[in-house]
Amino acid sequence: MKITAEQVTHVARLARLDIDAASVDGLARQMATILDYVDTLGQVDTEGVPATAHAIDLTNAFRDDTPHRHLSPEQAMANAPARAEAGFVVPKVIG
Repeated sequence: MKITAEQVTHVARLARLDIDAASVDGLARQMATILDYVDTLGQVDTEGVPATAHAIDLTNAFRDDTPHRHLSPEQAMANAPARAEAGFVVPKVIG
């Protein structure tokens, strides 16, 4: 697919990229090569091939979620630099 210098500068402007004039022709050739390859992929027969999100099967390696004892209020507040009753004192962030 032929990509013109005007198309490259148009796309660059839309993407808010500052491309110098000396790079435009090289970028046009690179973009044309990429689009030709994508066109080649579009010609591959995928009839009967199920859609996939990953090339290989993946499974999570998470451990089972098992309940544990929670901290007592005294344990939770043990390292607090400042506290008020049963809560942490933090700087005011909303005016």
